[in-house]
Amino acid sequence: MSIISTQEDDDDDIDPMKMISLHDDDDDDKQHDASSINEQFQRHYIRSIDSTVVIRQIPSEGLSFKLWPAATTLVTLLDHYRCHPCDSPLASVLSNGVQLSILELGSGTGLVGMAAAAVLGANVTVTDLPHVIPNLQFNVDANAVTLCLQGGTVNVAPLRWGEADDVEAIGREFDLIMGSDVVYHDHLFEPLLETLRLLLNSSTGEEKKKKTKFVVGHLRRWKKEAVFFKKAKKFFEVETIHVDRPCDGARIGVVVYCMTGKAKRS
Repeated sequence: MSIISTQEDDDDDIDPMKMISLHDDDDDDKQHDASSINEQFQRHYIRSIDSTVVIRQIPSEGLSFKLWPAATTLVTLLDHYRCHPCDSPLASVLSNGVQLSILELGSGTGLVGMAAAAVLGANVTVTDLPHVIPNLQFNVDANAVTLCLQGGTVNVAPLRWGEADDVEAIGREFDLIMGSDVVYHDHLFEPLLETLRLLLNSSTGEEKKKKTKFVVGHLRRWKKEAVFFKKAKKFFEVETIHVDRPCDGARIGVVVYCMTGKAKRS
């Protein structure tokens, strides 16, 4: 998969509400009855494990209850990795034969975390704000059989960005951190960066032999989002590992970054 240039410097802002639903199934667009406005169920088939993950969306409750495009990109990459690990953009961040401990930030519907648990047989902790947790737990419970058959586990926990106490409560011993479309509201840039500093730059003394990595899928909507990535480069090594081709008439595609903490100088 070829790597092409990123899009942070594009001059035009993108309509975020159109891009949020860019990858929605056609069936969702045809649902107009009152019940579908409150709850929408989507089935996501994962070819590599011949299984389906079901999620409940509640768009009327806010953006955290809606599936965003970058989530489906990460699920596709996980699926591809399971089939072709050596020819995957995730090859540099995943280890074959090791049961990974994964943390997902801003999980929303939980699709990415559940897919990681099922595809990789990983122990995953999915997190979001406290008011999102009930729907997140609902989705995890709805897929319990699939997750169990694949050897993965998913725990649900609240995590408010920028809150050190929340980070301490879930721990820091993760092999991989994931996120999809978490860079959106500019007032959350600093809290998200602080949480990442706590998780990626937490080592003291000698540098960790195995650095925790943060893999994040991002679909740019506003020019101001470039500010987040500019600041992130001050604290982390930032690498572009995959870019989706634009689809459905869009001008841009989802970009997947990998961030690692910079080595501390004595």
